[in-house]
Amino acid sequence: MNVANGGKTLSENSRTEHSARNATVAMAARVIAILAGYVTRVVFTHTLSQDYVGINGLFTNILNVLALSELGIGTAITYALYQPISKRDIEKQKSLMQMYRQFYRIVAVIVLICGLLVIPFFGTLIKNQPEVEHLVLIYLIYLSNSVLSYLLIYKKTLIEAHQLSYIVILYQTAFLIVQYAVQIVILLTTGNFLLFVTIQILCTLGNNFSVSRKADRMYPYLKEKEVQRLPEDERKSIFRNIRAMLMHKAGGVVVNNSDNLLLSAIVGIASVSKYSNYFLVIGSVRQVLNQAFQGITASVGNLGVEESKERIRKIFEASFFMGQWMFGLAAICLFELCDIFVKISFGAQYVFPRSVTLILCLNFYLTGMRQSVLAFHDSMGLFWYDRYKALAEALINLTVSIVLGKYMGTLGIFMGTLISTVTTSLWVEPLMLYKYRLKISSKGYFLRYALYASVTFLLWWGIDFLCGYITGELWQVCILRLLVSIVGVNLIYLLIYHRTKEFRLLVRKMWGILHDKRLRYKAGRGM
Repeated sequence: MNVANGGKTLSENSRTEHSARNATVAMAARVIAILAGYVTRVVFTHTLSQDYVGINGLFTNILNVLALSELGIGTAITYALYQPISKRDIEKQKSLMQMYRQFYRIVAVIVLICGLLVIPFFGTLIKNQPEVEHLVLIYLIYLSNSVLSYLLIYKKTLIEAHQLSYIVILYQTAFLIVQYAVQIVILLTTGNFLLFVTIQILCTLGNNFSVSRKADRMYPYLKEKEVQRLPEDERKSIFRNIRAMLMHKAGGVVVNNSDNLLLSAIVGIASVSKYSNYFLVIGSVRQVLNQAFQGITASVGNLGVEESKERIRKIFEASFFMGQWMFGLAAICLFELCDIFVKISFGAQYVFPRSVTLILCLNFYLTGMRQSVLAFHDSMGLFWYDRYKALAEALINLTVSIVLGKYMGTLGIFMGTLISTVTTSLWVEPLMLYKYRLKISSKGYFLRYALYASVTFLLWWGIDFLCGYITGELWQVCILRLLVSIVGVNLIYLLIYHRTKEFRLLVRKMWGILHDKRLRYKAGRGM
């Protein structure tokens, strides 16, 4: 039973605080890891040839495609955990985690077998194959790292489902920093790429083992031998969700990880090396912002179990508003700064034409606008209703990217991603959320989407117009464009949206968290 506390329930306070802590720690940790990764990347590009840069991006994408075999098991099991955690049903949690462990062991074997079957097709996947020594051995090291990532790490799901994802993120960040530090030393002292990628395996093992030990200490029942088998109807429900998530996973893999493969096969490995640097910059920003939504995922799952549809709708609209602000600001900043940043960091030979940068930033913005929908969609188990959307998106993406890629090169491949998103995910995902969970018309959502996007695109044009007048040294232009973008976008957004109910709700939530922390601090000092 929820107990009133200043107009809010204890469970609501807990969800808000968990979300704020998870999102804050996650974003800070990602920034630290990204900065360390950026330094590593700069050293990497300046100590090894462009071929190694391209191979690194290509092999990473191949293994991301193989991750399709994960089948979306993690998302389906996490959703199944929310209710037993809310009810403190330990036996059900044990049963789900045992099923999860069995699934992931099978997945590790499938990834290994499929990864080995890719080797004979290197000649097709890599146009103008580079002269890189030990190419197969390097790939096997990447494959080993992917396989090992499935062992033990399944236990992190239980920590995350308890709304404590910040713990997992702290471990991941610590091992990433160690990995990057050692890799930089190796690059500067030996320039040995084999040692460089081997360190990644050791840190993956260290992280998995540490998180597994932490989960065992937090939830001792994970080590109990007596575990009940899930009832057949619940097993069928989970398998049903896994089948749906397989389709979503397939679509996501094609849309998000086919670009490097198509670039390598159609344009050449040099284009892959260019995109790898842009992906580092744009992907890093995306990771930081996505953490804000990943941090609230478990809380949203709990919200769906305990709260009314009206309450869920209000929280969703506030998170959608927050997302459009964050990703609108970031997209404009990236468009104004990305080319300059890549030129300063990696060299002019890695800079894309302006048209390609525009498409990359538009894709970033459209993907970002989906994050709030996806957080609610996945946390509330709506995988089944739009399962065919994912396959349609993948088919459109692949077809359009191949056709346009042959005629327009790199630009055409990235346009395929843009077109597939607009024709499927942009409208299908929110439609399913409103129809099957909120159970009201989605018209208001699409009107808000049109408003948010129109304001952002007009602002984007205005900021770009102003930035066109900035001249000077590259680093000076970079700083001034950043200042103009941040100040201009936030000021206009604030003027337009400060009276909206979504803005006011977010402000109240923020002040509520600060107020509660101040009270606890005072109470602690008074003891």
